[in-house]
Amino acid sequence: MTDERPAEPLTEYVQRINRRVRAFDRRHPLVWDLLLTGFWVTAALIDYVGGGWRTITLNPDAPGRLLLTLSLGFTVPLLWRRTHPRAVLLAMAPVALANAWSGAALQAALLQLALVYHLALRRPLRHLWWATLLIIAPTFVTVARHGGESTWTQQLGSQLTTIVTATLIGITIRTRRDYTEALEDRARRLETERDQQARLAAAAERARIAREMHDIIGHHLSVITGLADGGRYAAAKSPDRAAQALDAIGTTSREALGELRHLLDVLREDDTAARTAELTPQPTLTDLDRLITGVRKAGLPVRTTVHGRPALAPGRQLALYRVIQESLTNTLKHAGPDATSHIDLSYEDGGAVTLTVTDTGRGAPPDAAADGRGLPGMRERTALYGGTLEAGPRPAPDHGWRVRLYLPEEKPQ
Repeated sequence: MTDERPAEPLTEYVQRINRRVRAFDRRHPLVWDLLLTGFWVTAALIDYVGGGWRTITLNPDAPGRLLLTLSLGFTVPLLWRRTHPRAVLLAMAPVALANAWSGAALQAALLQLALVYHLALRRPLRHLWWATLLIIAPTFVTVARHGGESTWTQQLGSQLTTIVTATLIGITIRTRRDYTEALEDRARRLETERDQQARLAAAAERARIAREMHDIIGHHLSVITGLADGGRYAAAKSPDRAAQALDAIGTTSREALGELRHLLDVLREDDTAARTAELTPQPTLTDLDRLITGVRKAGLPVRTTVHGRPALAPGRQLALYRVIQESLTNTLKHAGPDATSHIDLSYEDGGAVTLTVTDTGRGAPPDAAADGRGLPGMRERTALYGGTLEAGPRPAPDHGWRVRLYLPEEKPQ
């Protein structure tokens, strides 16, 4: 049993040949122009030598040299028909007038329609008015010198019909070409926009991952550092407290590892792991006690004050949790020994909330406040819910650092 390929439709075959010819023309325009011009020069000379022009001529006794000159005058300028159609049409005008005056009526005069076609294809359509007048002018000369009323009607009607036909062909091809170019340009712009959106999405995702890892790893490492320092001092005097510090370090490390594993699961291509990671709950305000307990074990006394009752969406709770977490982490890093921290949460009836986190340390150094991801991450989380965040040293005479966050009332969807 042989595998026979289906016959290619004729239209597809013609279109493929047309595309190849156009591609060759774009690569070698001069070759195509020379071939086409040579074809029409040959055809005009055959008409002259073979005497075919005598079948329609109005003057069979026209001089041979004149006929040769007219044949070449109508055909040779076609070499520049695409680049300079107006100039070529103007150059053919005296030839056409001589053709009409002499009565030779060479059929090569119809090649002026190729110039009409190229004007409609490549130039503003207003040029067609004077081109039409230029082409039909020899008709008036022919009628005035050689013909009567019947000749006038036939020739003028035939001229106008052929001019309109050439114009419509040029406009049709021009419209199709412009439409194709518009589609290609739109496809290129859509592809560029798609690539830009992909890059922006990747950058946003990298920033989100970096922010999450900073919040998770940075906080837990700061707590572990504080516990390790405290355990080292307590090891010589109170082995029991040193053991408690080691237990707290192990607990904090496992929590950090679990949260990191959850974050990495989101990035995996495995759908099951990704769905499991998405179903894992994010920290909320109910997890603050565990967070504060871990910070206290690391050696930072934390006091909390709450006004009102919380009624916030999970996303707003996560933003508050991360800001508190980052603020306490910065205090552990930069406040120095003997520092304390105070968290003040105030909930309003409409859903607005104000958070203030202060410490009594020496404050974060300028480079820590300006660089890194902590403060930018807090501001980004706050901006997601239309809030504001201020961070800086406490006003004199107080010492330390203050972070103040305000989330407005949540608008109903």
